[in-house]
Amino acid sequence: MNNQSYDVAVLGGGPGGYVAAIRAAQLGLKTVCVESRPLLGGTCLNVGCIPSKALLESSELFLMASKSFASHGIKVGAISLDLPAMMGRKGKIIQGLGDGISSLFKKNKIDLIRGKGRLEGAGKISVTGESGEKNILQAHNIILATGSETASLPSLPVDGQQVIGSTEALSLSEPPKDLLVIGAGFIGLELGSVWKRLGSNVVVLEFLPKALPQCDGEMAHLLQRSLEKQGLSFSFETRVTGGRKSGSRLEIQAERNGKKVEFLADKALVCVGRKANSTGIGLEELGVQKDPKTGQVLVDAYLRTNVSGVYAIGDLVPGPMLAHKAEDEGIAAAENIAGGKSKVHHENIPSVVYTWPELAGVGKTEEQLQNEGIPYRAGKFPFLANSRARTMGETEGWVKILAHEKTDRVLGAHIFGPRASEMISEAVAWIETQSSSQDIAMTCHAHPSLSEAFREAALAVSKKAIHI
Repeated sequence: MNNQSYDVAVLGGGPGGYVAAIRAAQLGLKTVCVESRPLLGGTCLNVGCIPSKALLESSELFLMASKSFASHGIKVGAISLDLPAMMGRKGKIIQGLGDGISSLFKKNKIDLIRGKGRLEGAGKISVTGESGEKNILQAHNIILATGSETASLPSLPVDGQQVIGSTEALSLSEPPKDLLVIGAGFIGLELGSVWKRLGSNVVVLEFLPKALPQCDGEMAHLLQRSLEKQGLSFSFETRVTGGRKSGSRLEIQAERNGKKVEFLADKALVCVGRKANSTGIGLEELGVQKDPKTGQVLVDAYLRTNVSGVYAIGDLVPGPMLAHKAEDEGIAAAENIAGGKSKVHHENIPSVVYTWPELAGVGKTEEQLQNEGIPYRAGKFPFLANSRARTMGETEGWVKILAHEKTDRVLGAHIFGPRASEMISEAVAWIETQSSSQDIAMTCHAHPSLSEAFREAALAVSKKAIHI
């Protein structure tokens, strides 16, 4: 047992944890990070954000080569899928980014200890390595960044073979002929899109009456219709009650509108959300308060738990379970330990569905404004009227900006269309600075660019759009 003392110990090396460690080290604090995975980056890098985006990009190019190149005057021969090469590319991206994080740790003189960490008392963490050896770390401050794991479906346990989770769906050896996706959320729609493009028949089952219930309703419906045109099928208000093998196939039992229904597939992909990794890390023994329903750690505006010197960030605490939210909280926690007063505004965290077209949003949705009785005006502009979208051949979608009816302050922005993930950051900046739709309308945007659609939507708030 080795006793080592640090200013800051970070438990978890995912987006929140490794960023917190780097920021703490930049602030002159002696820092250690505890991580059990061989590669830093957490779920996001290893089996989440990065591999899924790599496959989304590759599968989109595969689809374009099959269907769109000819319209650009590009002639190609017979198109075939080399899935091992596609998976190999994904693996190289993951490894390269993970190695990059390790290099940043060395650059910032951050100690990295491999193993499973656990709180052992005030200012103490035990780290158990693969061979069972144990280290005891002393730290004046501890940042808990253990992230989350895939939520399970009691009626349909994941077996890793026919009933799979997102981890397995990122490494299939061949496209399943028939794929059932259970859950019409971000992950389900993205991975369903990947395998549809690569040749699978995809049916999405959703317990709720619509897809993406947390997104702006109008924009979510537009995305659903687009995915249906691409060949995905949806069955809403469908509750999965069980499943069994039927020969080499999988038979899924469900209920819809009070009636029993069955679905046959080669594989079922369970995407019903995520839950905090808050068990087995010593929270109860130390008295760290958790939400009894979600298991998430309760923190104040400065990310402090009820136990002095213990902070928590990312998926482990309330708020959107997004990597960029975790990163911002990691920076804030480190700065607060160093004496700062940093806060993260959850209401200004953008979200993105990386289908094609993409769907991105930030701030209030129309449904939220209506439910809260906030008077507002909406401005919308179609990509069909945007010159850059025309040159790209990607004219599907709209930009929507929501502004307060009296003050004109921008309350929300939602984009369904090409490169929405890149465009949404402008909206975040306007909302964070409490700007008005008129501020956007008076700001010059490059021509031709997709961002002009954002400006036109702002003009449309006051019925001054030029190109519609």
